Amino acid sequence: MTRQTPDSRADYAWFLPIQTRWTDNDVYGHINNAVYYFYFDAAVNAYLIEQGALVINGPGEIGLVVDTCCSYFAPAAFPDTIHAGLRVTKIGTSSVRFEIGIFKNDEQTAVAQGHFIHVYVDEQTRTPAALSDTLRAALTKIEKPAP
Repeated sequence: MTRQTPDSRADYAWFLPIQTRWTDNDVYGHINNAVYYFYFDAAVNAYLIEQGALVINGPGEIGLVVDTCCSYFAPAAFPDTIHAGLRVTKIGTSSVRFEIGIFKNDEQTAVAQGHFIHVYVDEQTRTPAALSDTLRAALTKIEKPAP
């Protein structure tokens, strides 16, 4: 198996700064691997809220995570500031692939990176729903074709 190469900041279109917390660290003195998924979720949802494409408890479609992955390259720890970079590499009829890079402080190389694939469904029936125009416009702004 070939080890994935970490991305650089230039590979991402939008960033969310996140202050790490003491409780993010594990007994080994670095951010626990599971916490990175909280960072991923925060970046995706903050971007969608900022773009008006996600209204908490609002009507319409909801995005369900159907696939996720994270690769780790270097440690981060409290009190580092994390910068979660976000891009979209695939937009389907009812799905989207978000890719997230996690950068520590001012470093230019990702300490971790991964993806979330969301399938959008009708909130009531949970059947796939076409992406709304607002959501599609927001996704297109940060779309970068996969290599």
